[in-house]
Amino acid sequence: MHPHHTVTCSFSAPEPACSEKNRIYSSEILLRFNIAALSPFIFHSFSPPSPAKQVLLALSGLPPPSLHLGIASAIAPPSATLLHRASLQATINSKKMARKFFVGGNWKCNGTVESVSKLVDTLNAGEIVSTDIVEVVVAPTFIHIPLVKDRLRSEIQVSAQNCWVKKGGAYTGEVSAEQLVDLGIPYVILGHSERRHILKESHDFVGQKCAYALSKGLKVIACIGETLDEREAGNTIKVCAEQLIAIKEAIGENWSDVVVAYEPVWAIGTGKVATPEQAEEVHAELRKWLAENVSAEVAEATRILYGGSVTAGNCKELAKKPNVDGFLVGGAALKPEFIDIINSAQIKVAA
Repeated sequence: MHPHHTVTCSFSAPEPACSEKNRIYSSEILLRFNIAALSPFIFHSFSPPSPAKQVLLALSGLPPPSLHLGIASAIAPPSATLLHRASLQATINSKKMARKFFVGGNWKCNGTVESVSKLVDTLNAGEIVSTDIVEVVVAPTFIHIPLVKDRLRSEIQVSAQNCWVKKGGAYTGEVSAEQLVDLGIPYVILGHSERRHILKESHDFVGQKCAYALSKGLKVIACIGETLDEREAGNTIKVCAEQLIAIKEAIGENWSDVVVAYEPVWAIGTGKVATPEQAEEVHAELRKWLAENVSAEVAEATRILYGGSVTAGNCKELAKKPNVDGFLVGGAALKPEFIDIINSAQIKVAA
């Protein structure tokens, strides 16, 4: 090697997450460029290259020494293996940049200490995919939150099903965002159709609740969706947009801790389910709405879940759709099949 040329190579394990697209492959590209430029100095040898030199040669993209130095006896680099590893790492990196799949289980007003304990035991014993590709949350009743939080495996987070719109005080029966934060609860479900339609929570009220929860450090699963009459009248997107507008007016550009759950009311607990094509059509329109009314960055980053009679039988086909980023599960979240729904995240990685 020429005395004025130095090559320094460092290899480290991939970071657990990438926050900037421009950082992907930058080190590899720079290394490839530098090695190619200095290859006459690095590989000017009449002996078979060492394993380290083989790696450097493969990264440089240059032919084996036997071709560019005329050495017949040189050992060719393991290019096929390295290419396979590079392809695998590229797939991993691209999945890191994508929206992480999200599966939420809404236990609603169900469970006793005995049944909840059994459900937790089932979840703890199940084999689930890595948290690198799926985020899992379950939402027990308020009274069961401490039990679940204490006993549930760490890979599954605990959410509340609701919280009050302002600081606690003389609000009988309510639970405040501050109390959830004090318990170490990271998520809260807000705007579920059962609260909108049975308890008459207005769009504006839901928006205010989202804003207050976010201001206290909670992450929000914001539910939207249309009734059967609204769908048959062709108003699905109009209704969902009205619900999103109220949230946007309350939270502004602060969507980084919001997960949107599209739950057609006509499919919740009825056994009916939107076809994968119907779900994808609505999800794509919702993402378009976010791009046009908030920002392209928010639209690309925000996870949009499907909810409405999701089961182990239909989750895989739904998960294949590019704009379906996971599920908010009701009845099936109380059964062992919830494990299968969690593992449908593998479909997204394979897609």
